[in-house]
This record gives sequence, C-alpha cells and structure tokens, in this order.
Amino acid sequence: MVQQSPYGAWDSPITVDMVAASDGRPGFLGAVGTELWWTEPRPEEGGRRALIRRREDGTTESVLPPPWNVRNRVHEYGGTPWAGAIGEGGSPVLVFTNFADQRLYRFEPDTGGEPVPLTPEPAIASGLRFCEPTVAMRYGEAWTVMEEFTGERPTDVRRVIAAVPLDGSAAEDRGAIRELTDGSYRFVTGPKVSPDTESFVYLAWNHPQMPWEATEAREAILARGGLPWIDRRIAGGPGVSIAAVEIGGNPGACGIYYLSDESGWWNPYWFDSYDSSRGVLHRAEEEFGGPLWTLGSRWFLPLSRPSVHSAFAMIHGRGESRLSLYGDGSQELRAVEGPWTDWAPSLCTIGDKVYGLAASPASGYELVEVDSYTGEARVIANAHTDKVDPAYYPVPEHRTFEGPDGREIHAHVYPPRNPGYEGPERERPPYAVWVHGGPTSHVRAVLDMELAYFTSRGIGVVEVNYGGSTGYGRAYRERLRERWGEVDVEDCAAVARALAAEGTADPARIAIRGGSAGGWTAAASLTSPESQGVYACAVIKYPILDLSGWTGNDTHDFESQYVHSLVGPPEVLEERSVERSPVHHADRIEVPFLLLQGLEDEVCPPAQAEKLLQAVAGRGVPHAYRTYEGEQHGFRRDATIVDAVLAEHALYAQVFAFRGPDFDLELRP
Repeated sequence: MVQQSPYGAWDSPITVDMVAASDGRPGFLGAVGTELWWTEPRPEEGGRRALIRRREDGTTESVLPPPWNVRNRVHEYGGTPWAGAIGEGGSPVLVFTNFADQRLYRFEPDTGGEPVPLTPEPAIASGLRFCEPTVAMRYGEAWTVMEEFTGERPTDVRRVIAAVPLDGSAAEDRGAIRELTDGSYRFVTGPKVSPDTESFVYLAWNHPQMPWEATEAREAILARGGLPWIDRRIAGGPGVSIAAVEIGGNPGACGIYYLSDESGWWNPYWFDSYDSSRGVLHRAEEEFGGPLWTLGSRWFLPLSRPSVHSAFAMIHGRGESRLSLYGDGSQELRAVEGPWTDWAPSLCTIGDKVYGLAASPASGYELVEVDSYTGEARVIANAHTDKVDPAYYPVPEHRTFEGPDGREIHAHVYPPRNPGYEGPERERPPYAVWVHGGPTSHVRAVLDMELAYFTSRGIGVVEVNYGGSTGYGRAYRERLRERWGEVDVEDCAAVARALAAEGTADPARIAIRGGSAGGWTAAASLTSPESQGVYACAVIKYPILDLSGWTGNDTHDFESQYVHSLVGPPEVLEERSVERSPVHHADRIEVPFLLLQGLEDEVCPPAQAEKLLQAVAGRGVPHAYRTYEGEQHGFRRDATIVDAVLAEHALYAQVFAFRGPDFDLELRP
C-alpha cells in the first residue's frame, strides 16, 4: 500500500551507513604484464586507498595492508599514485606513493618483502611528492612528476619530470634523482613513454593558465643514457587546451595522438614525429576529453592492430560520456553497448581487451572489460549489487532550462521517489539545488547513494551544470570567464525558479548546497541580489568565501591564479572580489545555513569559513558550523560522511518543517 505522507518525512531503507560505504570509486587502472591493477577507497579504514590486484584467473586481492595508503598530494588533488612492470625474474615490480609521507616506494609483492623507499624524507614535511609514474625497466628507473617544495609557502614549489632509481640509491640522496625536464614550466604531466623507450610525450603549462585554458603537448627525444636530446612543442599554445597526449599503436609504427579543443571541442588529433605533419582523427561537436583536475586521466588509448594503422578506445559525448571503438577501417565510432551512461577517464588496455570504469543511474562504477574487436562488454570487478530495491533509486530527467539572455542551462532533475509513499494531494515537494565543484567540472547522471538518501525521503534534487561546466564545448565553459559569482548564481537561481513556476518544487522550500567551488556558489546565492528570496536555506561545504583570500599564498599553488580567469586580472580583482565575495555581504544573508569544514584542508582552508562566521556573528541568522579533524578537501572518512549527511538532513527538517533524523543540530543565531 502506498501511504500519503508529507514530503521529506518518508521512511527509507537507504541509510547513512550505506551512503558512507558507497563513497568514492575505484580508480587508476593499470596493467602489470597481463594482470589488471587499480586502487579502491576504504572509508571504513580512515579513507585510505587500497591497491588491488586481479590475477589472470579472475581472483582479486588487496596487496598492501593498512596503514599503507596509495595516494598522493601533487596539486593537492593528487593523481595516478602507482605503476608497475614485469621484472627480470618475471614477477611484478611496483612503485607507489604513500599518502602519509608522500615518498615513492618500490614493492615486489611476490617476494614476500615489505615496500622499500626510493625517495628521501624531505626537509619540509610531505614536501617532496610524486605522481603519474611509469616504470622504465630499461634504465632501472621510475619516471614521474616530481613536485618539490622549496619553502614554507604554498607557492614555493617547482615541478619537473624526474627519474628515480629503482635500486633505492636516492632514498638517502636527493642528488641521485635526475631531472628529465628543465623546470621552465610550472606544471607538467607524467611521461607517456614510447615502446622503445627512446622518447616520451607530456603536457606542460604555466601560470596564470589552467590546463583547460592553454596547454602544450611536448615531445622529448632521448639521447644515449636516457637524457633528453630534443624537447619540443608539438601542439597547443595560447588559447588552445590539450586535454591529453598519448604515444603508442602498432609495433614499428608508433604514433603520437592528442586531444585538442582548437575547434571548440576536445577532439582527437594525430602528429607525425618524423615530418611534423598533423591532422584530425575524428571531428565532432562532442567532448573527447575533459578538465585535467587529476593527473593521469585517460579519455582515450591507442590500440595495437596488425592490419589497421590507427585504432583507439575513446570516451566521448555531449553532456555524458560513452565508450566507443575506432579504427575498424570505416573511420567511424562504434559504441560499446551496455547499460552504462558514464565512463570515467581511467582506461587501460591489456592485449585485445580494454578496461574501464562505467556507471549508470541504476548502478555505481563497475570495472568493465571490453573486447576491442567485437565490442562485447562484461563486468569483471566491483559489480553493482542492490542493497535496497532499485525502486528507491532516483531517476534523472535531463532538462535544458532557459537562463538570462535566453542562454541554455543543462541540469539533471531528480523528483522524490519512494514506492511506499506519495505526498499530500496539494503539497509540492521541497527541493535542493546541488552545485558541483570546480567550477570547471561537470556532474554526471549516475547512481549517487547520497542523492538517493534524500530523494527516497521525499526531497527532490536538481543538479545544475551551470555555465562554466565542461561537457558542452569550450564556448559553454567560457561563459564563466571573469563572471564567477554571477553566471553560476544566475543559472542555479533560474533553474530553481523554473521548477517552482511549473509546480515541480515548493517555492517556499528550496535549498542550495555545494562543496568547494560549489560552496562558493551556494554562499554567493545567499548574498547576491540576483537570487534573493529564492532559497530557504543552504548547506556550504569546505567553501571558498573570500576571493581576496584565495589567491597567491592563501591557497594551494595549482589554483593560486585561477581567479584571474574566473573573476578578472589583478587590476580589477580586488574590486570584483569585494563585490561578489559572500563575506563582504553577510548582511544580506537572511536564511539558515550549515557550514561543514575539514580542518586539514589546504585548498579551501578553515580560515575561509571562519571569516563568514565572524561576519554573521550577532546578526541573528540561525546557523551551525561543524568541523572534522583529519579531513582534507572533500570528506573521505565514514564517520565524517555520516555526520555531514545527518546534519544536512536535520537542517532541512528544521527549515522545511517535517520529521527529521534523530540528530541534534543546534542552529545558533
């Protein structure tokens, strides 16, 4: 029997423990000989990342016990933390970064030994970091991005591609690490090495550019001894973003391939190293790449084909990401069939097989194997299992709304859904506007148990891919240029108003929530004249709140000049920061809010949150501030996730006036 009950007060079998257990996804797939390896999250183990091995017989095992945490902090967001190869004895040789000290380790799992450090303890704690390694057995080295802090400030840092000896000789001697690039670029990606180990390709860029604004693809040709002989730009430059570069293909006919947005969309191109000719592999008004927030992201990979010059596995789409195969002679994309609507940028190939991570609105990220000849796909690990009846899962409605000046705004609308309940006849449901981070990012319509927690209780959710989001071409993401705090705020408010006007949402019970850059938009939405009166409350997680405190040495180096493209150049930055920053207009906040903050956050430090608290002190605005020790940017520990979800639910219950969880959330004026 379907019961009638107020929206928000529905009983649901989706618990906060389920939300915590589902946090994160597998990542960083890689081949070690004919075996597949990857990392998996362990929220119940303090949020560590475990290294998983899948043997040829299909069995899997975690090869490193706690407290080993296979993760790094390069750019603070981290990237690929491990690589492997087959050693002289035929057994795997692994290198990985350990989160606690950021050192690079060698590990031979079949010998029964312990990991051995390859790099020294830095003078500055965690100040020598490594990311996106590859094992160059020919030289007895691991080639990797090295991020080295030269002082106490976040911007006292240099980055190069470095060669770390596998014999451990650099564990006590920093001088034994040789540098393969000269440090003339502020940022570099890990090397993609040719099969003969005689060249490698990589991406490079400098401040104030971000990698989705302007990057270069470069080729380093090696001389005897593995030293770069020629290091040259092969693609990219001012106004062009190269999202990825790869080297590979048929033996004896190795090619260089890259993703460039010179057409307005990240499309795949080829480059001939011998005569410097180039061309497009496939042109379409779709994205074949994305923003390089994580070093090691792989949207496409060359495949080895005896009879085909160029064959690839490619992730692509417009607003979503599908996997296709290319290079069967027709030069057409052949879609991999299956229920999945999103493929994460973490492809890997072993022989004729392609491996990736794929999800859908009804499943989390599963590890999928694809036959690159037939296109047949099957789940081989991390298979989704329904902990509850799928009737409790939210079903997305893909909508395009109209914003100011008639511009399109893409969003996923998730109405309340619970097979046992319906709302009162004349009652419209409360809604929460979820704002993704970045802001140069994108939210996919895949199963999210945290979102399902709320929709199954009668609270609708709309995820907004506001102007500035990726997935819809360069022009769409550049709508936010110098207009952060305006376009994002306007777009979210336009969607909220539209849902209220059409009767989908209760106009008096709409919330906004977001983390990081999404936290900025959520807070700015409470202070912007463009969205006054739209929201009844807000949840603001690890936010940016004062732009004048999010530049230079007040944040991490990677984003220390990001505000110049988002807000404006130095000559107008301070004025616009005052105009748009929530901390300078706290007198406009009239609704309750919840502020959640990790105390070890280097990207958006607690000082940002504390400025807002000082600004609203004594103004009579009900609010709560919850902090979490040991958490960095984003929450990874199960206890933190549980507390944050319950606190958000309790806020909605108080503000929207329905029965909430058994959780003491005190809103203080």
